[in-house]
Amino acid sequence: MAQLSDDCFAFGGKLLAVEQAEALIAERVPPLPGTETVPLAAALARVLAEDLAAPVALPPFFNSAVDGYAFRHADLAAQGETRLAVAGRLQAGASAAPLAPGTAIRIFTGAPMPPGADTVMMQEDAREDAGAVLLPPGLKRGANCRPEGEDVPRGAVALAGGRRLGPAEIGLAAALGCTRLAVRPRVRVGVFSTGDELAEPGAALGAAQTYDSNRFTLMALLAGLPADIADLGILPDDREATARALAEAAASHDLLLTSGGVSTGEADHVKAAIEAGGRLVFWRLAIKPGRPAAMGVVDGTPVVGLPGNPVAAVVTFLHLARPLLLRLAGAAAEPLPRFTALSDFAYRKKAGRREYVRVSLDFGADLPVARKYPREGAGLLTSLTQSDAFAELPEEVTQVAPGDRVHVLPFRAVF
Repeated sequence: MAQLSDDCFAFGGKLLAVEQAEALIAERVPPLPGTETVPLAAALARVLAEDLAAPVALPPFFNSAVDGYAFRHADLAAQGETRLAVAGRLQAGASAAPLAPGTAIRIFTGAPMPPGADTVMMQEDAREDAGAVLLPPGLKRGANCRPEGEDVPRGAVALAGGRRLGPAEIGLAAALGCTRLAVRPRVRVGVFSTGDELAEPGAALGAAQTYDSNRFTLMALLAGLPADIADLGILPDDREATARALAEAAASHDLLLTSGGVSTGEADHVKAAIEAGGRLVFWRLAIKPGRPAAMGVVDGTPVVGLPGNPVAAVVTFLHLARPLLLRLAGAAAEPLPRFTALSDFAYRKKAGRREYVRVSLDFGADLPVARKYPREGAGLLTSLTQSDAFAELPEEVTQVAPGDRVHVLPFRAVF
């Protein structure tokens, strides 16, 4: 477990900008120590611990990229068709004998190029005629071929350390013949909800209770990240019990997440509980929804207290918990994916605060059109299921008009 100092996030301001929070994490949080070696099939979503140098070239030999005819480019006439005798056929996986000058060979995708051959004519561009092939002029030397090492030369860095391993990275490692990879340890994350008003799904609801959703949303958000997730249940609205639970969980986890209890109400105890066992770094972020968000350290373990409103919890998770977890996991920085869309709505906001507006996206034009969800409450779970993205409105923006360009964070890419 990485032991952080209580003041590792020290910040003197009252309202922390999103970039400041992310910079504090990047600068002051060290990755967890240690590595382990896992089978390739178990490496998905893990973080590569060191550079992976290619043990073989990819592709490992000079081969044809298409079905067609392999020949010597020097035999191709500059004008008019070239007639070459077809000396045989060569399929993928077969060995290639040297190609005699003035001949061609029928070749299939992935088959090794015969020694002497340097160019392939696609089969649809050639004509067979009585044991020969007729080739039109104009093809460049090396056309339709894949040189040895074209994708990755032998010994080159194929994957950099710190990269999170997805399907493409797993496939590349397999193509290089790797069966095991050295990876960083998963981050042990404990997830709490807080509040006497919450009940476990499936339990009987009290007269003033609602089912807890945030804990399950957060665990689902964590599922695609390099994390071992522990469901730590619901904390009561009790300062001492909350402080005790955080201290106990800090001893066996690398990161703690809570939702609720970080505002200024008399029943909001997370801030005080963090301070009781360590240091509260900040509890207000210049963001909407999600301003009440606490970050601190308890017994060397970082704690992120997210808001209780579901939409605010998601927004602050993306900007605080996600980068913090990736940093602990030793992953290279992964900015949230954004693309440009055209607003179809008018909107006003305060300067100095970043806002996230739920939108649906209409595609078909040069740029997608972002249509604002008709309601704005941060407690509306259906606003996430009935929208496609967050429109991100930067701190300096004070109004948006129809037709303005906005950046959007698509849910499918960040959830």
